[in-house]
Amino acid sequence: MPQHRKQVTYSQRPNHAARSAHARGERQFRTYDTSYIRPKKSKAPAIVAAVLAVLVVGGLAWGALTLFNSCSAQSVELLAEGQEATITVAEGAGAKVVGEQLAEARLVSNAGDFTKRVNEMGVDSQLKPGTYTFAGGMSLDAIINQLTAGPVANALTIPEGSTLEAVAQSVATFTENRITADAFTAAASDASSYAADYDFLADAGTNSLEGFLFPKTYEIGDDATAESVVRMMLDQFKTETSGLDWSYPQSQGLTIYDAVKLASIVERESSGDEQIRAQVASVFYNRLNNFGDPNYGFLQSDATTAYELGHDPTPEDIKNPTPFNTYTNTGLPPTPICSPGLDCLQAVCNPAQTNYFFFYFAPDESGTMQYYFSETYEEHQQTFS
Repeated sequence: MPQHRKQVTYSQRPNHAARSAHARGERQFRTYDTSYIRPKKSKAPAIVAAVLAVLVVGGLAWGALTLFNSCSAQSVELLAEGQEATITVAEGAGAKVVGEQLAEARLVSNAGDFTKRVNEMGVDSQLKPGTYTFAGGMSLDAIINQLTAGPVANALTIPEGSTLEAVAQSVATFTENRITADAFTAAASDASSYAADYDFLADAGTNSLEGFLFPKTYEIGDDATAESVVRMMLDQFKTETSGLDWSYPQSQGLTIYDAVKLASIVERESSGDEQIRAQVASVFYNRLNNFGDPNYGFLQSDATTAYELGHDPTPEDIKNPTPFNTYTNTGLPPTPICSPGLDCLQAVCNPAQTNYFFFYFAPDESGTMQYYFSETYEEHQQTFS
């Protein structure tokens, strides 16, 4: 078992004390009295200043606002047409929360535009809970209209990051147990049963189809069986990944099955931002390429152990040499740990080229998840001080 200098994982969130310290520092900085270093006020007559203000302040303000909005609009790359994103609206969620979800999924430029339009339409209290799948390129009004109409009743949505167990339970609930969770799990328990029809399963062996039940919205008829639903999801995986270039992971010695394993970890360890996902993928590639190094050659992903245990691991959990423990085992876990979305698969096929070996993430004061990357263990430790 490798000896780690400190029980801090490169992917863990900072503790409460660290967050509090940073928050206090930022608040204090904002409240410092800086008047003694400010430039002295102009001695020009007040009336002249007033006239100048009337003439230019409106134009400057308008120009600044236009520039700000222009920069803001350019900073977000919206989901392209032909792509889809799924969000789940919780019971009682207001426009602000839903807007933030839509912005994170890159369906709207920013949450403020969504909230403003919802208020203009007077439908803030009419946003219905449920799981929605939106296509890239949808207008703001079309998204709002769908949210007020409610989720499609005759379709089952499998969100990104769902495990086989979660998919089986969703199918059972949707079909009112006509297809039981046990029946679905049994139908998806042996990838070799489907390998003849799906080339991408060639290296999955007799493992389950964990990782290949593609997250999407499916219409499931009354005559559907467990196997037909499984094949529907495998067909979707084939369609969605048909344009992927697997040459990069293969150049790193990975099979398609290995690449799906890695993408499933990226799914669990990153946000919906494409750049972040590509950087997270680069961290794991860098670690795989340092095979066996006690500090840099293990994936050290809490998510793999959480998959095995069913809950976030404790410091003691990551010391146990269990099959999915990527602190004690080098390389990838035995199977994928969830069904990754297309953007995570793309990140693994085209990762960022970095020297990063560590990262952690935590929400900022606005609740937006922020990621912090480091090249060395020492740099990583400094982010917590």
